[in-house]
Amino acid sequence: MTTILVTGGTGTLGRLVAERLRGDGAEVRVLSRHAQPYAVDLREGTGLDAAVEGVDTVVHCATTLRGGDDRAARHLVEASRRAGVRHLVYISIVGVDRVPLGYYRTKLAVEKTIEGSGLGWTVLRTTQFHDLVVEVLRNAARLPVMPLPAGVSEQPVEVAEVAARLAELATGEPSGRVPDMGGPEVLPFAELARTYLRAIGQHRRLLAVPLAGKAYRGFRAGGHLTPERAVGKVTFEEFLAKRLPPRA
Repeated sequence: MTTILVTGGTGTLGRLVAERLRGDGAEVRVLSRHAQPYAVDLREGTGLDAAVEGVDTVVHCATTLRGGDDRAARHLVEASRRAGVRHLVYISIVGVDRVPLGYYRTKLAVEKTIEGSGLGWTVLRTTQFHDLVVEVLRNAARLPVMPLPAGVSEQPVEVAEVAARLAELATGEPSGRVPDMGGPEVLPFAELARTYLRAIGQHRRLLAVPLAGKAYRGFRAGGHLTPERAVGKVTFEEFLAKRLPPRA
């Protein structure tokens, strides 16, 4: 039986990847900072050798906005080489090479680390998950007037669909950079906000806020979108209908 290690395996994406792989018959190890028996902080690397011993494939879903993803990737690559891991699969973000955002630059650096690792590798870039868009809109809706980034659209994708694609890639051969995966619709933030407000039964005045900086210009230009790869099936409205409790 193939043994697959999923880093970040208790997170939004990693948990679904692990479930999907188990359903497909793989032996799955879940690595996270707190999940025993493979509780490892990748940024430190302590205990990582034991986690990757005997592993055929690693699916690298672990990430943090607090910094250190590049260091974590180096530790993971070094341990994987020592253990003879055959295949390293990484989930990245559409636009990491086009939008000069700090977090995106780090994701791109991780891609380059994996590409130069000497291991068999696969990198999948996707657009933002529905869950993240909802989080942004939920925070904005706490104010009487809902601020939104002017001129920016999103292409949200269903995380379960991404998990299914990652599981498929993990059980296949190393494929390098595979085609991007985007959600089915490219929608302005204002339209996403109106859809969200309808779903929760609230009303807010929307305020388009122009922002400054190169990253904002990259988002306005659509650097984080992939309309030619709108392969996702679940729309934002369908996601909300499934996830939010019905209104009384």
